[in-house]
Amino acid sequence: MAWLWLAAAGLCEVVWVVLLKQADGFTRLVPSILTVATLAVSFYCMSQALRTLPMGTVYAVWTGIGAAGGLVWGILMEGEPAGAVRILCVGLILAGVAGLKLGS
Repeated sequence: MAWLWLAAAGLCEVVWVVLLKQADGFTRLVPSILTVATLAVSFYCMSQALRTLPMGTVYAVWTGIGAAGGLVWGILMEGEPAGAVRILCVGLILAGVAGLKLGS
């Protein structure tokens, strides 16, 4: 169950970082409120995962999901560059996340 909590926390991290961009420096009310609310849900889910899993693993997986998800969103939805080096690097992040799961 802890890994499900952690996956939910990571997915919420992707959502709040997308919303943070849309909040435009917290100058837009609705995206700003949604950013803070989604961040709170992400932290709650992460806190549930921390009840069972090691802190270093939880934090690394949470940030890995967020970094990879944010990059994928940026490429697919924001028109950010999708160069080979960027794709390779996100693959390395995901490999690290998978390694942490396998090592737990």
